[in-house]
Amino acid sequence: MLTADAFILAKGIHLTTLTIAITGFILRGIWMVMDSPLLHARVVKIVPHVNDTILLISAVWTGAIINQYPFVNTWLTVKILGAIAYILFGAVALTYGKTKQIRISCFIMALLSFAYVGGVATTKNPLFLF
Repeated sequence: MLTADAFILAKGIHLTTLTIAITGFILRGIWMVMDSPLLHARVVKIVPHVNDTILLISAVWTGAIINQYPFVNTWLTVKILGAIAYILFGAVALTYGKTKQIRISCFIMALLSFAYVGGVATTKNPLFLF
């Protein structure tokens, strides 16, 4: 497979799984706010992990194709740190938050972290907001 073809495929998989991840996260956040029993369905606990695994694999694959690596390329390092913040805030929002106020606050922080990561990914600039 040509590098250009591999890049298009890897990026396409990455963007698709990214869209599924944020859509699912928003939906689960709405269910959390509404105290919906759907949040606790077995499929809702499994599918995000499968999708996120594919998302991570496609991210590493894309980075390797374009020769961009964390701790070498600042924008990618910051993107990964932002993704970790998104994951941690999301975990508190959907699982570990002790009160609804904490869960909602962390849900908002997770969405802001996700938006920041998207901005960094788009601009390749960790300071894109400034």
